[in-house]
Amino acid sequence: MSLLTNVMDHSLDDGYAEAAARKADGPGGMPRTVRARLGLAAGLVLAALVVTVGAAQARIAAPTVAKERQELIGRIQRETAAADKLEATVDKLRDDVSARQRAALKSDGGDDDLVGILSGAVAVHGPGVKLVVNDAKEATTGGDGNPRETSGFSDTGRVRDRDMQRVVNGLWESGAEAIAINGQRLTALSAIRAAGDAILVDNRPLVPPYTVLAVGDGQRLSTRFQNSADGLYLHALQQNYGIRTGIATEADVRLPAAPSVIVRTAQQSTGKGTS
Repeated sequence: MSLLTNVMDHSLDDGYAEAAARKADGPGGMPRTVRARLGLAAGLVLAALVVTVGAAQARIAAPTVAKERQELIGRIQRETAAADKLEATVDKLRDDVSARQRAALKSDGGDDDLVGILSGAVAVHGPGVKLVVNDAKEATTGGDGNPRETSGFSDTGRVRDRDMQRVVNGLWESGAEAIAINGQRLTALSAIRAAGDAILVDNRPLVPPYTVLAVGDGQRLSTRFQNSADGLYLHALQQNYGIRTGIATEADVRLPAAPSVIVRTAQQSTGKGTS
């Protein structure tokens, strides 16, 4: 009987009783006193004020940021235009220097045409050979043929500066009288170097395929080069590493003049003998 009496006296669990008591205090647990309600209202107003001020500041700053961005873009464009103008001026001065050099040689009684051809200061044409050297097919995957963007392939699959140096030296040794690579005329002062995976000729980057034009006795030049040590070296690159090459004789090869041929140290000897 005591158990039945206890059940009848405590029909609700203690947790339900606590929940019912909290609900009796007010809906949603809102504070019942006026002071507490005023404090809550002040907090909400402060939060709304902070959000409003932040939004207003962001709106005010947006035009400033956009203006600074446009100013930066304009500055970049102006500097780029200035660089292009300077480059054009440099090219013009180079042409002027070349013309003055040819005039000086002519005034000293030198053979201007022969000197210009040998030095690379003038454009030339004549019979010769066309030699094309290109990276292996696997080396150009994913880079659109740009050696500075290719990756994930062994170095042996790309044409290197040392390879082009041997090609050019082999052509000179085989009887070439003038040589250009991708339209870049070579002179006695030219340098073939590397910058990363790119090949530089006189500090100008080239991209494959590398087209080498050489003026000379076409058939003889082709035969002598292919039988030379450098020609056999190029053939070994083709056989072992997939470097693509092709050589053909041409009836008329046209080579441009070198951008500039400036001698800074050497001077013409005026004496007829040595002591």
